[in-house]
Amino acid sequence: MPETGPGGEKETSAGRPAGGIEAPGTRPAGAIDVPGGGAVPAGARPALASEAARGGIDEMEDRGPAAYLAEFLGTFALVFFITATVSLYVRDSPGAFIDFSVIGLVHVFLLFFLIQIFAVASGAHFNPAVTAALAALKQISVADGAIYVVTQLAGGVAGALLTKALLSDEGELVNYGATAVQDPIGGDILPGMVVEALGTFFLVLVIAGVAVNPRGAKEWAGLTVGATLGLLVMVFAPLTGAGFNPARSFGPALVSGEFGGVADFLLVYVLAPVVGAILAALLYRELYIDEGGEGTGEGAFG
Repeated sequence: MPETGPGGEKETSAGRPAGGIEAPGTRPAGAIDVPGGGAVPAGARPALASEAARGGIDEMEDRGPAAYLAEFLGTFALVFFITATVSLYVRDSPGAFIDFSVIGLVHVFLLFFLIQIFAVASGAHFNPAVTAALAALKQISVADGAIYVVTQLAGGVAGALLTKALLSDEGELVNYGATAVQDPIGGDILPGMVVEALGTFFLVLVIAGVAVNPRGAKEWAGLTVGATLGLLVMVFAPLTGAGFNPARSFGPALVSGEFGGVADFLLVYVLAPVVGAILAALLYRELYIDEGGEGTGEGAFG
């Protein structure tokens, strides 16, 4: 990711755009990036190494058509595989057994391979809430972030449409994988908002700690982020459907026409995830960026 050196120069990590997830094997271990590309071993430039250790905010890179296409394709694949899995494994009938471990594992493998494919091209956001959080951390410009969100929403709709085309009968029973607040929390909106905000908070905190923090274990980013999402799905899917991603929730809701009330949908599956993501970004800033020595990359994510 781009680093800002002592002289204010822009520095770019080899093989990955700012604010994204770095594909493994794209840079030497412990290397520090230099302006214009390339890297020097850690320690060769002490000031830069110190800057990286602080997890400081990087300068933003401009994104281009390749990044926008990667976000569309990644979100398309994410929503298609999730909604197809829900259509095949979830049964909307009283007392029906739903194996959320299978659905959770699908999320693990799915996000892992999508990050491996698209991280270098776009940073592998696939989620408007993630993009909002990284914009708050100045990892992506507002203009590029807005284009990301549009492509993500379009990808989500396209993925749900493919599920409807392939699994029309099976998918119709579960609204093609649309998320909804479930009976265990009484179908109430406020608990649903808490669940969606909490799940997105932990997801984005992991992304920030592993993929944004210069000292994060980026070679493990795909598996770590995927496993985090899978865990959250196993725990929270029986409560809200485990959206944690406005694009994932919007696609099947639009295709099925089942928003569960537009106002409620916006509160639970749009506002709550974005709030949770922003809170995670603020916590990351407090721990690893703001001056004062409280969080300089020496903690659990350091």
